[in-house]
Amino acid sequence: MKLIKNAAGRLVPLEANGLKQISFKGVNQYKPSGLKAKPPIRSCIDYPLDGNKVVKNLKEALSKSGLNDGMTISTHHHLRNGDALTNLLFDTIKRMGIKNLRWFPSASFPVHEHLIKYLEDGTIHHIEGSMNGPLGKFASEGKMRGTGVLRSHGGRYQAVQDGEVHIDIAVIASPTADEFGNANGVTGKSACGLLGFALADSEYADRVIVVTDNLVPFPCVPWQIQGNNVDFVVEVASLGDPTKIVSGTTEVTKSPDRLLIAEYVADFIEAAGIMKNGFSLQAGAGGTNLAFVLSLKEKMKANGIKARFMRGGSTKYLVEMLEEGLTDYILDGQTFDLEGVRSMRENPDHVNTSPFTSYNFHGKGNFASMVDVAVLGATEVDINFNANVVTHSDGYLLHGIGGWQNCLYSKCTILAIPSFRDRIPVIVDEVTTLCGPGELIDVIITERGIAINPLRKDLIKAVKKSSLPIKTIQEIKEEVDEICGGIPTKPKLDKDKVVAIVKWVDGTLLDSVFKVIS
Repeated sequence: MKLIKNAAGRLVPLEANGLKQISFKGVNQYKPSGLKAKPPIRSCIDYPLDGNKVVKNLKEALSKSGLNDGMTISTHHHLRNGDALTNLLFDTIKRMGIKNLRWFPSASFPVHEHLIKYLEDGTIHHIEGSMNGPLGKFASEGKMRGTGVLRSHGGRYQAVQDGEVHIDIAVIASPTADEFGNANGVTGKSACGLLGFALADSEYADRVIVVTDNLVPFPCVPWQIQGNNVDFVVEVASLGDPTKIVSGTTEVTKSPDRLLIAEYVADFIEAAGIMKNGFSLQAGAGGTNLAFVLSLKEKMKANGIKARFMRGGSTKYLVEMLEEGLTDYILDGQTFDLEGVRSMRENPDHVNTSPFTSYNFHGKGNFASMVDVAVLGATEVDINFNANVVTHSDGYLLHGIGGWQNCLYSKCTILAIPSFRDRIPVIVDEVTTLCGPGELIDVIITERGIAINPLRKDLIKAVKKSSLPIKTIQEIKEEVDEICGGIPTKPKLDKDKVVAIVKWVDGTLLDSVFKVIS
């Protein structure tokens, strides 16, 4: 496989899975041309005149959708680690004898370890979507037939909209649906919140199958997926376990170091003058970020500050702020716990959004750039503020990108990270995998100090007279290297074997993930 250096200095292939790639040109340097993709024309005469699109099972829906070898099958991840439908889907496909499918999920989770056997036997050729846990490890060891493609949530919508990925059949897990195909995620026993990550699939796929465990009489209200875009409806006993949309990352940290980081983040936002009436905020769902939200909440209450909106992934902590009048709205991309689901169902000011409105870089703007401050995490950061969220220091691909890349376009991007994990420094000379260019990352906050990107002279000036522990990123790195006993050995990677590629938000190729040599 021939590799070239892109504008970020990273080695990337000229093609992946038989498709030509456009290498990263630099932040805001690539502008596409042409027209958006379009789905095929359908006619009412092809559907039951009484509007009832229910078929008896998933196999019948797939057969009527024309499932064949080599197709692209999409799923969404709103049920997170509680998803049972995706495993059922590929069990069904296996029994049908179909091979070489491209699986295009909005994300995968450890529950999908079940699918490794289908990657091994050729039912699934490769995955284009975030790979969390066992699937990422499988790919990192060079066992997947094709090349994994990692995109942000906005990048996934962009890829479908721009025609980079054509979905043959979309299978949408819908906690409530009617026989016409209208569907939502806020009601029913498997309620998971919204279904925004399936929006592009419903709009652009050749065939759309809605699968539900709560079939209700028409009309299903509210509807987040419109039945006019749906071909078939299937009722199953269970979509999965909705309690498992909650993961360990939605629990507030109890670590003293992480709590200190959270306190520093809240202090920085206050000292920099970001926290003021009408400001906006996005925070991730990690334990440190949740602790930061609680710290900021107390500062807002003490100072009589009210936000205009907060961006979710929502948690019970954002819900509390909405219900206590500390923000006008939650604009939610996905719900991370059941309180978020309840709030979205009951409160009209808890608004469901999609990657189209929130993150799509090839739209006429999006919400991400309107956020005053986004607080995120990372697995690695280097001395040039470049960051990694998909691989660990050992080179293994164990996380997805999610909306992380898209959030870098906020007016102030803060990475709240520990200075080391398991005695391995998080701040390195060069990240193992580049997911976010340093020019878009403004502040690194660790328990050992706060580093502000030299490009942000306004932030440096704003906190100059504060009591915050401001340091250079090099100073923090040197201190941590000494504590950890020197610079760790880099992972052994086979630079002749690209197992996955990392796309930038504009669809260009930002970096490669290489096979780990064990």
